[in-house]
Amino acid sequence: MNPRKLKKLKKQFRHQPLAEQKTAYIDRMTAYYHEFNDYPAIKLLISNVLLADKMLAAGDLPQQLPLLQLPDNSEDLIYQNLNQKFPQGDPVGDKLWDKLTGALPHLDHDLRYFRDYLEDHYGMWAYTPRPFISDLADFVGERAVLEVMAGNGYISKGLRDAHKTVYATDSQAWTAENETGRHPLTTIEPLNARDAFAKYGEQVGVVVMSWSPDGLPLDWELLQAIRQSSAQVDFVVLGEPHGATGSTEFWDNAEFVENAATRKLNRHYTNIDLIKDHVYLVR
Repeated sequence: MNPRKLKKLKKQFRHQPLAEQKTAYIDRMTAYYHEFNDYPAIKLLISNVLLADKMLAAGDLPQQLPLLQLPDNSEDLIYQNLNQKFPQGDPVGDKLWDKLTGALPHLDHDLRYFRDYLEDHYGMWAYTPRPFISDLADFVGERAVLEVMAGNGYISKGLRDAHKTVYATDSQAWTAENETGRHPLTTIEPLNARDAFAKYGEQVGVVVMSWSPDGLPLDWELLQAIRQSSAQVDFVVLGEPHGATGSTEFWDNAEFVENAATRKLNRHYTNIDLIKDHVYLVR
């Protein structure tokens, strides 16, 4: 969609709570859910999308998602099902075949579009399921947490719900162009990453950075500040190296810690699409 048109549409909904806004995307997914009712492997993917949307609309963290990718044998599944119901050459069966196989490319596109929908509608860039937050809370333990680039605060809200001390911060520069930024889930202090670390670095044991903006050196500036500081913190980073998140300088210079803790942090933080984001401990 043209960015100007998208901005105009968002302004039309400015005073309407996000949970009440009707979206063509969810209408399409609901239609797919009924259309592919006889195909459990396909229906499961659609139902996961609808459930995640329902939970987010209610202000909750969503469930863990499978990879939102149609089975390679989707056409075979449709053929086998219709072949059991209709004799070969039956016009009703042929019509259903054309309808369902014709819908597959559109469904495939919409499943891959789910992350964009989350960004546009909820301001959620890193898909943050509740089981991952539970693992992160275990990792944090009794330490206080600084979240930088918190966006709408999904991670901070989850940790606060788990009774952790969290300093949630974000420059909020993006909210001028994105309506979803006016609907945070928790209190967020307007600080950029370096200023936030300068203010809270000595008070926390964990710094969390999720999906630093692609191509901007903000993450590299923060990493240098952490390295130059006397603060003893674990730096937890959610992102895709040399991909959809962060700067080349950061990924080129980051030192990754691989241990049991990182494996546990990633057991419920799984890929939902072609973006290979991951949870890292960085030094």
